[in-house]
Amino acid sequence: MIHIVVGTKAQLIKVAPIMAALQDQQVAYNFIFTGQHRETIGELRKNFGVKAPDIVLYDGRDITGIIQMFFWMLRILFKTIFQRQKIFRKQGKNDIVLVHGDTFSTLLGALMGKIAGKNVGHVESGLRSFNLLHPFPEEITRILTFNISDYYFCPGLWALQNLQQYKGVKINTGYNTLLDALELAKKKTGLCTVEVPDGPFALVSLHRFENIFSKKKFRIIIDCLLEISQHVHILFILHPPTEVKLKSFNFYSLLEANQNISLRPRYDYFNFIKLLLHCEFLITDGGSNQEEAYYLGKPTLLLRSATERREGLNSNVVISNYDQQIINNFVAHYKQYENPPVQLENSPTEIIISSLSQFID
Repeated sequence: MIHIVVGTKAQLIKVAPIMAALQDQQVAYNFIFTGQHRETIGELRKNFGVKAPDIVLYDGRDITGIIQMFFWMLRILFKTIFQRQKIFRKQGKNDIVLVHGDTFSTLLGALMGKIAGKNVGHVESGLRSFNLLHPFPEEITRILTFNISDYYFCPGLWALQNLQQYKGVKINTGYNTLLDALELAKKKTGLCTVEVPDGPFALVSLHRFENIFSKKKFRIIIDCLLEISQHVHILFILHPPTEVKLKSFNFYSLLEANQNISLRPRYDYFNFIKLLLHCEFLITDGGSNQEEAYYLGKPTLLLRSATERREGLNSNVVISNYDQQIINNFVAHYKQYENPPVQLENSPTEIIISSLSQFID
């Protein structure tokens, strides 16, 4: 039995192609939802045609704070100890618990798998920034997950080489499963109802802990956006924690008063991709957004000082390092960072499913 543990929107987007393919092949799997993020999860399931979770471990408010996250993890781990037969249903000898990425749900799912005596498969494995504090806490989460995984699905040779010190089976999927998700989204954008601005615009998506939870760092970013808005219209997609922090730091009114900045709520994945396809360039701090922009060849300004991903570096992606000169140069010359879209040859999803079938048999 394959047990797939998902807790966030980003995880579901990247694991959904695997789930959908398993369903198409009529292969049974156990969908375990940790409940870390509930908003838009239902919409995403419908986008990709993924079944409802078989097990929901938490049904409360979204987990966003560190202290809240700590107690949430403890609660679920204790539940796993006493209810592992119920959570993992069938007790096959070669069962695999599949986790994804670098969130708290990633580590939680891996720990749950070990408590239940299962093998753990880590999708999007091997990515490193080699800086424990950036991104925080994602880099630490990845390292901990590496140490308790048995199968590593690596999105490229560089990621695979970062895992040489770890025991277990390493599989090079070439690209990330996000590429499969993106290919499906591109086919569906004609059905999306999101309003695309008439003129040129830059798309903004920010949510990382190190950017939005520091008032000083967030103020630097806001000043950058205000400067950029003098040159191009900005469409700022607000993740719920980002909106909360904008208001608590009294930055929201600064953006709202700017006629060349539009603030919009977070959209489902397909609608967001439609906006990404139509924008002039992307401003983000998200690793998944960096990947999406690379696959699309879209110019991207990364509001970080380092990234654990190689996609787009020295090509369409510029790391800002929060340096105004770098930012100004990108905005002035963003056209030179346009690239042709990546063409999908071998599906990462198909490679993963083929490997899983061998490991379980």
